[in-house]
Amino acid sequence: MYERVLIAVDGSDEAKHAARRGLELAARFDAAVDVLHVVPESALGLTRTADERAELRDRGESLLDEIEALASEAGQSVSTTLLDGKPAPAICENVAERDADLVVLGRQGMTGLGKRLLGGVTERVLHQSPAPVLVVPAEAELTGDDTEYSRILVPTDGSENAERATPHAIALAETHDARIHALHVVDLQAAGGVFDAGGLEPEFVERLEARGRAAVSSVAGDVDESGAGVDVETAVERATSYDGTAGGIRSYVDSEDVDLVVMGSHGRSNLQRQLLGSVASTVLRTVDVPVLVVARAQ
Repeated sequence: MYERVLIAVDGSDEAKHAARRGLELAARFDAAVDVLHVVPESALGLTRTADERAELRDRGESLLDEIEALASEAGQSVSTTLLDGKPAPAICENVAERDADLVVLGRQGMTGLGKRLLGGVTERVLHQSPAPVLVVPAEAELTGDDTEYSRILVPTDGSENAERATPHAIALAETHDARIHALHVVDLQAAGGVFDAGGLEPEFVERLEARGRAAVSSVAGDVDESGAGVDVETAVERATSYDGTAGGIRSYVDSEDVDLVVMGSHGRSNLQRQLLGSVASTVLRTVDVPVLVVARAQ
């Protein structure tokens, strides 16, 4: 599934956590690893002095050396690259040039303004990357030998976009001996309107849940047909909170102790012009486990 992994680091602690996750995952797949640091162009178009540029490049080299040392301790070899420019385009260009099939980076980065915000570089990479992107929050720091994924969640609405995530979940579950949880959330508030979520006809709710059961059964069928020998559980949950489907996913992550979410970037209801689907965007900002986002077909 993954033959070349690109890990993008920016010097933040979160990016270093992501690098450890990326190295561990690459080892599972015996994948080549490229580590990239982009020295960003000066904010506001200000010109940096030669000394300032040299200092930033020195910091970048030190960071790459640190990640290379982490890999060496684990018996892995990596290639490192230091570039100047705009981080998101540089990352995505490297993904294409190296034919990487997975990108790993932190959720917030050094410019994030708060724990629950999605970093600007991360969001742009999610939009532009030709490969799936694993986003790692600060809360997902590895401790000791705790590198296992044991419960992998695949949220689905039955759309082709959502189901693109299933093969990735199967591959990860197989290499980690993990169980897959296929989840469909019935968003009653969205179905009935803000003031009518409690007054929907039972027959209508049943139809929504039947669609959900069909969606998770499709994922389970794909898992079984893969021959990977991966266990799968299915669930259809109702959500009535203001954050709807994303809130239902977050609640399931917490209640089932999920340690990895694998999902499509857009679901059935998202418009083509959206950079990132609203459900995926909210999940990325609010869960405290890594999220692997698989983009829709270009």
